[in-house]
Amino acid sequence: MGRVIAIANQKGGVGKTTTTINLAAALAAQDMWTLVIDCDPQGNTTSGFGFPKDPSRRSLYHSLILEVPLTELILPGPAEGIQLVPSDKNLVGANVELVSRAGREHILRERLAPIRDRYNYTLLDCPPALDLLTLNALVAADSVLVPIQCEYFALEGVSELLDTLIRIRRTHNPKLAVEGILLTMFDERTNLSHQVRDDLKDFFGDQVFDTLIPRNIRLAEAPSHGKPVLLYDPECRGSESYIKLAKEVINHDQKGAGARIERSVAGD
Repeated sequence: MGRVIAIANQKGGVGKTTTTINLAAALAAQDMWTLVIDCDPQGNTTSGFGFPKDPSRRSLYHSLILEVPLTELILPGPAEGIQLVPSDKNLVGANVELVSRAGREHILRERLAPIRDRYNYTLLDCPPALDLLTLNALVAADSVLVPIQCEYFALEGVSELLDTLIRIRRTHNPKLAVEGILLTMFDERTNLSHQVRDDLKDFFGDQVFDTLIPRNIRLAEAPSHGKPVLLYDPECRGSESYIKLAKEVINHDQKGAGARIERSVAGD
C-alpha cells in the first residue's frame, strides 16, 4: 500500500520545498516510485523540477475545484521514478472557493484515493500556512514530516503545528502520525544549531530524525537549475544527507508497526 507523507510547517523558509524535491529524488534513487503533489500556490516545487510558469498548464487547482482526475495532471519528473502534479497561482483562489464546499477538508484525499497505491510514496508539499490547502494535505496524509530550521524559535513553531495535528486527528484523520521532525540548515560550527538539536531531541525524543540537513551551497543552487541536488551534484553533502533521510523513511515504513509510524501525535 502506498504511503502518503505531507511535508508541513506553517513557518516559511524552513526547507519544506527543498525537502520535498530532494527526498523524492532520493526515494526514487532507492527504487521507490514517488509522486509529488505541489500544494503550494507559489509553485516552487514545480519550478524546482524544471517546469517554468505556464498559465495554460493545468494544475492541482483543476482537480480540487474542477474535479479533473489527478491522472490527467501528472507530469514526468526530472528522473525515472518521480512524477509531479504541478501547482500554479490559481491555488490561491482555491482556499476561498473551497470554503463553501461540503466535506472541503477531504477533497484531496478523495482525488488521491484511486491512484495512491500506484506509488510507493506520495509527497505533499504544503504552503507555509495552516489554511485549507494544508488541511487537505494533512487529512489526505498517513503521516507528517516537519522540517525545522535550526533557529531560536524552532521549538515554538513545531509545538504550534503539533497542536494542529492533534485537532486534525480528533476530527478528520485519526490515523495521522508524525513521520518525523527534520532539522534543516544545520551548521555544525554554531552553538545555536547544536542547542536546537539538543532541545528538540529532549522534547520529542526519537520523533526527531537522525539525519541532519546541512547548510550547503550546492543544495541552495540546485533549484535554479531545475534539478534535485542528487542530479545537480550527487557527491555533495546535501545529496548524501537526503539519501540518508530516504533510507530512514524507508526503514521506518518497513518496520510496519514501528514506533514512529504508529505513534500518536505528541500530546494526544
